[in-house]
Amino acid sequence: MVDLIAEAVRLQGFLDSWGWRYCFIGGLAVLHWGEPRLTRDLDVALLTGFGGEAAYVDALLAAYPPRIAGAREFALARRVLLIKTHSGVGIDVSLAALPYEETAIGRAVPVEMLPGSLIRLCSPEDLIVMKLFAGRETDLRDAGSVIARQGEERLDWDYIESHLRELAELKADPSLLERLHELRRSAAG
Repeated sequence: MVDLIAEAVRLQGFLDSWGWRYCFIGGLAVLHWGEPRLTRDLDVALLTGFGGEAAYVDALLAAYPPRIAGAREFALARRVLLIKTHSGVGIDVSLAALPYEETAIGRAVPVEMLPGSLIRLCSPEDLIVMKLFAGRETDLRDAGSVIARQGEERLDWDYIESHLRELAELKADPSLLERLHELRRSAAG
């Protein structure tokens, strides 16, 4: 895990050198806010907006090798750049542009993951929203672990529900809120 965090620190240095707005999401954030689990890659939300993504993608591809052939085209079509560190750690860079994503990145907090190493993580509330939006079984377990570890009283439920409701409408999936309520009941019971 130390190697993964060290790679996150290096990536963060690169992102900071460009003055970009971002935060770490995914497994690294779950490691801090939820129940620790094995994670082998880094997930970053990078605020690119709509229309200027190519400049971000090109700068990242100049510094990091792609994980797939056609990574640039894939990123511009799917809004996820799949790259890796020179030591082979996978990096998924989500090209963020939605108002919610900008809000989540703005709420990111520096967390000391190793002595002297602060990493910008999304908030626990935003991690819950992102995990429920993604909706895979692993994501739902991660969201449940964040709720259980942080505790009912420490989370801003109005914020979570408000943003999840917006994303549920965007995705046309009203079941997202019901999943959240199920996770809350499970954590409480």
